[in-house]
Amino acid sequence: MLTYLAINNLAIVEQLELDLPAGMTVITGETGAGKSIMLDALGLALGDRADADSVRHGTPKAEIHAHFDITKLAQGQRWLKENELDGEDSSECILRRVIHANGRSKAWINGQPCSVQQLKQLGSYLIDIHGQHEHQSLLRKDTHLILLDEFAHLEKSVQKQSQIFRDWQKCRRQLEQLKNQDSEQQARLELLRYQVEELEQLALEDQELQTLEEEQQKLANAETLIAEGQATLELCDGDDNSARQVLNYACQRLSQIPTQDARLNEINQLLNEALIQVEEASRELNYFVDSCELDPERLQFVEERLSTIYQLARKHHILPEELYQHSIQLREELDRIESGPQNIDLIAEQLEGLTQIFREQAAQISQKRRVAADKLNRQINKQLALLGMGSARFETRVQPTEQFQSTGLDDVEFMISTNPGQPAKPMIKIASGGELSRISLAIQVVTAQTSTIPTLVFDEVGVGISGGTAEIVGKLLHDLAKSGQILSITHLPQVAAQGDQHLHIRKFSTKNSTKSEMHWLDEDQRVTELARMLGGVDLTEQTLAHAREMLLGSQVA
Repeated sequence: MLTYLAINNLAIVEQLELDLPAGMTVITGETGAGKSIMLDALGLALGDRADADSVRHGTPKAEIHAHFDITKLAQGQRWLKENELDGEDSSECILRRVIHANGRSKAWINGQPCSVQQLKQLGSYLIDIHGQHEHQSLLRKDTHLILLDEFAHLEKSVQKQSQIFRDWQKCRRQLEQLKNQDSEQQARLELLRYQVEELEQLALEDQELQTLEEEQQKLANAETLIAEGQATLELCDGDDNSARQVLNYACQRLSQIPTQDARLNEINQLLNEALIQVEEASRELNYFVDSCELDPERLQFVEERLSTIYQLARKHHILPEELYQHSIQLREELDRIESGPQNIDLIAEQLEGLTQIFREQAAQISQKRRVAADKLNRQINKQLALLGMGSARFETRVQPTEQFQSTGLDDVEFMISTNPGQPAKPMIKIASGGELSRISLAIQVVTAQTSTIPTLVFDEVGVGISGGTAEIVGKLLHDLAKSGQILSITHLPQVAAQGDQHLHIRKFSTKNSTKSEMHWLDEDQRVTELARMLGGVDLTEQTLAHAREMLLGSQVA
């Protein structure tokens, strides 16, 4: 649920911080005071389009922070993890949106930069806004299917159907690829056969190129290596004034000096170590010279093989060291294409089996959806009657489709007829925002026990109603808040009286600016606000008494 909202320099709000509790929060204020700014802020935090007009005049940017408790929101946690946007605390999600005065905006999720599209995707799990607002999920057909499946407890069955659908899609793609072996692919096949045969005749081994290049260097320079090696060996360990003889003589002379000077002992030790190093180097150099051979035939073979390797690499437009792996890849591609015709019948048989399984599973889900749809229709129409829309008729239309989908073979859409004798139409074509809000409320009341969205916002849900119906709306919202969080912007005192807490919005102007402020009302302040909503600016004792009675009655209830 939404636990914290901070707004800075948005429209006429200079600065606002709200800690929001669970239950039902009502938001009231005079017309034009800025009640919609809170919804605008939430909308921007959830990915709404931003523009320069959103920024408070004279300031460089507007900023919104929204914190959500997602402890019980498995879908939201899973989405954050899949998109690598989860924070250190898996129970909390923090959204941030900054809109600059030039109209550009930036967004963050848990401190990490994100796209506006990602905000929208995540927002669909966090909050649902009902009323004349862009975030009305009930206007999206995909939401209708989700709500119906949740109401029918079909989540696990649909997950299984989705996996079958993915397997079916994969199998169908494989079959299509095999069947689409046209003339172009035949040409590719012939080229592959030629290339593979040429490379396999070369019979290049792994790491052979490096070995050949090292051997070629050694063979090509063998004469020079032998001559220079022997000359160096003579200098190190020859018979006449070699390094070994000189060092040996120096060690003897130094050891004959009759002194106990520690420095001379250290020098003598260094000379002895140098003598040992020269002797070791002489032995290794001798081994090296002995290993060098003059072999012109072997040199010619190595150079010819290297030339062949370099030519093939240029022919395939790759580096010589890539030729070995390239030959393996070409052989694998050739084997895959050549084995295609043998696989067509097998994959076609697999696809037929998956198609049968998909249809059987989809038929079972469809039957359960139709039964659930009838039950959902009855319950929602009952709630609509309580909300003053007794002549309206709600219908969950479940129509079969031949197009395979991850959810099965059903097209689900919520339909409504608001006047007797009129055919039911899609909800998106409902013109009245007030009617749509009440329809949304009726649906949410029925599906509250199965819906996974923790925070519901109702904007002027009571438009066009009053009296007893308004009181029913308030009670329904209060009951709905018992299983989640409700934010209700309202002008109806009957609704406002039902809130667990009351937030008031006030606008005031100075010589150079206009500001909007929000603050929580205590019980006495709530009575005064309810009285204003009941009777206008001039408050009478009778109006105050009525307001106090309304508030007390809601608390007792």
